[in-house]
Amino acid sequence: MKDSFVLWFLYRTILGRALLKLLIQPGVSKAAGYFLSSKISGRLVPYYIRRHNIDMRGIVAPPEGFSSFNAFFTRKRLPEHLDLSHGNLISPCDGLLTLLKIQNSTIFGIKQTHYSLEDLLKDPTLAMKFKEGTALIFRLTPAHYHRYCYAVDGFVCRSRKIRGKLHCVRPIALRTVPVYTQNSREYQIIRTHNFGTVIQMEVGALLVGKIKNHHLPSAEHGIHAGEEKGYFEFGGSTIILLFQRDAIRIHEHLYEKQNSNGEISVHMGEPVAQANKSTFPQE
Repeated sequence: MKDSFVLWFLYRTILGRALLKLLIQPGVSKAAGYFLSSKISGRLVPYYIRRHNIDMRGIVAPPEGFSSFNAFFTRKRLPEHLDLSHGNLISPCDGLLTLLKIQNSTIFGIKQTHYSLEDLLKDPTLAMKFKEGTALIFRLTPAHYHRYCYAVDGFVCRSRKIRGKLHCVRPIALRTVPVYTQNSREYQIIRTHNFGTVIQMEVGALLVGKIKNHHLPSAEHGIHAGEEKGYFEFGGSTIILLFQRDAIRIHEHLYEKQNSNGEISVHMGEPVAQANKSTFPQE
């Protein structure tokens, strides 16, 4: 109820809209980021763990404790076994997976923000290559581990960063401003042997939703499934994998795990699909 009132105030009142205009300025976002990286923000960590019932088993925690909230939020986990056998496509993160067939009219609903494929990629020519393909959308909640890895082996041939303005993306905001233009996004086009051409994208939201990828956006380099790609600092976050037509076959047992919203709980490194080698697109 309190959350709803705050959103109503920010978007439906003159004073609220004036305050919102101030809040989305880069300087304010940076100040929030500085606070979450400050020593005093570390006092938020115990509450956050209790509030979201976070499992701390296997977490690499400093003996003196986390130096800040962001240090905790970007915490590392002990290495885990990754099943890369039999041409498996692995989940790049812990999260809730939605499977989507890409049609001409497909609208991607991400954090209550709506995109066409062209909107998402900001590249109509590239978008055409993935029509009739498959999208895997991984939604990370506050309780999830916020580091992520590459889902495939291959070679990064192009990277792109779409800065945008980080913005609240809840439904009341969607009815008031075109928030689909506000999300920060980064993606890489990856050429693979088993899966054809693949796109792996990270989406940040909220005022301090920062994407921290390890490689510079313009770098070209070989990558390996399971290799850490980066992490999200505090803020809404989503990872999207795009595949061309008939490139993959989803593991059937995943459909049995779908919740009432059609989402599937997955763990980083868990096999989610196999290469359809007989029909995947050849470049």
